Amino acid sequence: MEKETNKIKGAFVERDLSWMYFNHRILQEAEKKDIPVLERMTFLGIYSNNLDEFFRVRMASLNRIAQSKDKNIKNDRERAKRTIKDINHLNSCYNKEFEKAVNDITDELEQQGIRLLHEHQLNAEQQEYIRRFYLDKLNGSTNPLWLSQVKEIGTTVDDGIFLAVKQMEWIEGKKKPNTNYALIAMPDKEVGRFVRLPKSDDKENIMFLDDVIRFCLPMIFVGSDNCAYEAYSFKFTKDAEMEMDNDLGSGVMQKVAKGVKSRKSGEPIRVIYDDNMPKELLKRIMARLNIDALDTIVSGGRYQNHKDLMAFPDCGRTDLKYPRWAPILKPELESPRSILDAIRQKDRFIHVPYHSFNSFIRVLREAALSDDVKAINVTLYRLAKASKVVKALICAARNGKKVTVVIELLARFDEESNIKWSKRLQEAGVEVVFGVEGLKIHSKLVYITCKKGDIACIGTGNLHEGNAKVYTDYMMMTARPQIVREVKKVFEFINKPFKPVKFRELLVSPNEMKPKLLKLIGEEIHNAKEGHEAWIKVKINHITDEDIVEKLYDASQAGVKIDLLVRGNCSLVPGLPGISENINARGVIDTYLEHSRILIFANGGLPRYYLGSADWMPRNLINRIEVLTPVYDEDLKANLLRTVEYGLRDTTNARIIDGRGANALPEGEKFRSQEEIYKEESKDIK
Repeated sequence: MEKETNKIKGAFVERDLSWMYFNHRILQEAEKKDIPVLERMTFLGIYSNNLDEFFRVRMASLNRIAQSKDKNIKNDRERAKRTIKDINHLNSCYNKEFEKAVNDITDELEQQGIRLLHEHQLNAEQQEYIRRFYLDKLNGSTNPLWLSQVKEIGTTVDDGIFLAVKQMEWIEGKKKPNTNYALIAMPDKEVGRFVRLPKSDDKENIMFLDDVIRFCLPMIFVGSDNCAYEAYSFKFTKDAEMEMDNDLGSGVMQKVAKGVKSRKSGEPIRVIYDDNMPKELLKRIMARLNIDALDTIVSGGRYQNHKDLMAFPDCGRTDLKYPRWAPILKPELESPRSILDAIRQKDRFIHVPYHSFNSFIRVLREAALSDDVKAINVTLYRLAKASKVVKALICAARNGKKVTVVIELLARFDEESNIKWSKRLQEAGVEVVFGVEGLKIHSKLVYITCKKGDIACIGTGNLHEGNAKVYTDYMMMTARPQIVREVKKVFEFINKPFKPVKFRELLVSPNEMKPKLLKLIGEEIHNAKEGHEAWIKVKINHITDEDIVEKLYDASQAGVKIDLLVRGNCSLVPGLPGISENINARGVIDTYLEHSRILIFANGGLPRYYLGSADWMPRNLINRIEVLTPVYDEDLKANLLRTVEYGLRDTTNARIIDGRGANALPEGEKFRSQEEIYKEESKDIK
């Protein structure tokens, strides 16, 4: 039976359409003239990178549903087909907008003294530079394959760029040239996507690797005389679903490793190509990609894989970027005294990237060395390449502590990295647990067993130094017995998932989080009807769970004022007469990626605060182990409230979420929430 929200026209936005609206907000940031031009370039890269992942994961899933022959999912199949059609329409519209933004930003860059050159614009010095570059860097890395010898293109890696080359060989006595076609996989992973050339006309000059290769085609096709060349770029995106081996004889790590390999043979589901590519060449490419009617084919400009714009050379022009904010070192977490003792005295917290993540690393390092510490339990979802977290845990194990790491091998696109770290940890004597089959472990927890009193850390984001530089997240560190005991119970549940367990303080999925959230919203409804203070303030990444959406609509109709900061998917539609007039939703896109999850309920005038790892999506509430913790410390409460309220006040980088994708800017005096939060966090330590 369909949900009531789906029966109210326009009251529930399909998850994947709402994602398209979200990603469009990133593109809109790239279009804003008042943002520094190199930041706008970065937003173009983020938009493109997001779209690649969306097609690899979500569109691939929709395609599988749409192509299913299962008679029991007829309604789902038809819904998937409609959604694919709607997404392709939006993608086509946004792609035109994207190409215009690329051209506008390129023009502005040239006005600022940074110029993009193609192969026909080089002076003699630059031509010689490119020839030397080919001999030093590219020779041997550009290996053409004659298209006549290629049966299938889709078996190759899907995150690269290809040049489809048309070779025209002129033979004496013939009026028309002999035509051959070839493929070149660009070695951008080896040499980078951009090449800086010698300056000219007092400008910095940059060249796409695509154009470098175009210039070098006569050298690449060595021995082919009297030939002219044309080259057109294209890329394709493959289904990223892994096929998991259910062989009982295989260990979890082996199954995931096999699954990662199976992903590489996924079917292509999206192709983007240079719209100047000759029809005959395009036809041959498509035939070798096995594209079908439900797949996405987009004609684009001269260059593909715009995600590389995230690493566009700044040429030392820091004036064309936002000023960088140095992470703040909190004095109480950086003093020479024991940080573990400081946590026992009072709850501590960090709010990254505003605060330095090194404070948390220091907690682990002290735990690794202290005689007071007997054991450390940690959940890990994503890890940095040279993870200081892992190094501290290995140090602890070698110092005789009992270290247990619960590592999620199915963190999408990080599976190989997590397998590598698992092996490193095991080699160092760390007990590695791969969690519960069928439940991703997404909670961010640390439990430290101490003689003086145990300590727990509960966060909203990954224990990842790289993420902590660009994702906004909280980490609460506490010795409150009622919370610490329940964090220990979460680890016990992971080890014995079929053993019944109850939580009084923590909200834990898949156990009781969703019913408790619905109850918290229900209590606000009751308070509103009784004339008591009733409101809800939420900062979250995604809201797509239909039961939660329905309950929020009930609350709105009861008079509960609801303010939502939603970064990504939002299936809820604010402002519908008689349904959601009391709901206001905004989404902030800025230098930092908004990632923290904060819930605040009025509770009749005694507000309840929660932070943690869970979004309001079925996957988080049903299919993952997630944790939300209550917050009791007054300083942390004030900080959380400020973060939410500043986001709701934002007029420069927020957009109004309306369920239709208009993404209008709020009116009001200029207020950039991330900048103002950094200012306030800086004041707090003085």
